[in-house]
Amino acid sequence: MRLLRTYLDTLNPPLPRAVRNLQAGALVNALGNGLAYPFLFIYLHNVRGFDLTTAGLIVGTSSAVGLVAGPVVGTLVDRVGGRLTLAGSLWLMALGFGGYVFVHEPWQGFLASAVAGAGNGGFWPSQSSLIAGLTPQEQRHQAFAMQRVMMNLGIGLGGLTGGLIATTSDPGTFTILFLADAATFVLYSLFLTRVPQPTPAARESSRPGGYGEVIRNRVFMGVVGLNFVFIAAGMAQLETLPVYAKNEAGVTERGIGLLFFLNTLVIVLAQLPVARVLEGHRRMRTLAALGVVWAAALLIVPIAGIELNGFAAVGLLAVTFCVIAVGECLHGTVQAPLVADLADHRLIGRYMAASAFSWGIGFTIGPAVGGIVLDHAPNLLWPAAAVVCLAAGATALALERSIPSYARTTPTRGEPALATASPTA
Repeated sequence: MRLLRTYLDTLNPPLPRAVRNLQAGALVNALGNGLAYPFLFIYLHNVRGFDLTTAGLIVGTSSAVGLVAGPVVGTLVDRVGGRLTLAGSLWLMALGFGGYVFVHEPWQGFLASAVAGAGNGGFWPSQSSLIAGLTPQEQRHQAFAMQRVMMNLGIGLGGLTGGLIATTSDPGTFTILFLADAATFVLYSLFLTRVPQPTPAARESSRPGGYGEVIRNRVFMGVVGLNFVFIAAGMAQLETLPVYAKNEAGVTERGIGLLFFLNTLVIVLAQLPVARVLEGHRRMRTLAALGVVWAAALLIVPIAGIELNGFAAVGLLAVTFCVIAVGECLHGTVQAPLVADLADHRLIGRYMAASAFSWGIGFTIGPAVGGIVLDHAPNLLWPAAAVVCLAAGATALALERSIPSYARTTPTRGEPALATASPTA
């Protein structure tokens, strides 16, 4: 009984009300993303008839445009605040994802993806800056863990619902998914009216700075470079898994929706408890464990494609999606709070934009390369990605000695915040 009480206590961390309001809007938005995003690759390939390479490039275009938009938005966050930039980003994504309804030719797909990408490039640095600015340092790992829970709960429920709606024999079902997704971006923007902008007084100094200062922070750049590798080889391959599962293992759209639901269910149930368990543990060792966990999950995939089909393949791929979810919990506890701790908070928008850049380039290169490999050797993609994840884990251990002492471990609940420096070298 005490164990159950302790578990339930981890599911309700005492976060500021403004952060809870922000994450409530994120939950609504994530529900829409879950409706549409898991089926985007299938929509482009199986409904609109684009080859896998073209579909991969269209999906990757969103992240590529985000790479360009992100640094600009990072500067805007520092000048006008995260709330206003987040609202603008949400409306751009509403236009982009709603635009997929009108896609019949590849150029239209690239256009919709580009508009969505411009919004996505501003979404993460502005939202992350708000969370970092509204949350005390010793609670940031809980706040970012809760963000991951809300995001995955919405995506999981949305993916399960989308799997019941979508069918490649009826293109109109995909219209429902994309329009519903667009509506949730608008709803999220309304939640922002209940979220204050962090006060300028929270900034560490008034002296000027720019991206040159961020780039000169070698420790920070090492962390975001490592994140790029993890995202491209690990998390981004969840975008190529649905089309592989359907075409190589005979998994239906409902089966794919179920797999994404299981992935997000594990994250929803485990993310906050994992964040609690990792309190006091070294962050880079956690990332090393992440490399092993994701490599193990990826090595399961070709077994399902080569040896199994239909329901049996769904059962084995369910293991993959659940193990990947455990890795996402490790990553969610460490990555964003580590970035916030290493950042100079008078440049928080730029630091978060640089961090988002590593995600964006990972989600650009990951699906694009994955689509090309799937076109030529679909069963080679997964062991190759596993090797890259293992190498990234080893690199995390090598970087540990460079991490400042105040950022080396995940804070313990109730631990007083340590004074954080503003390293630039």
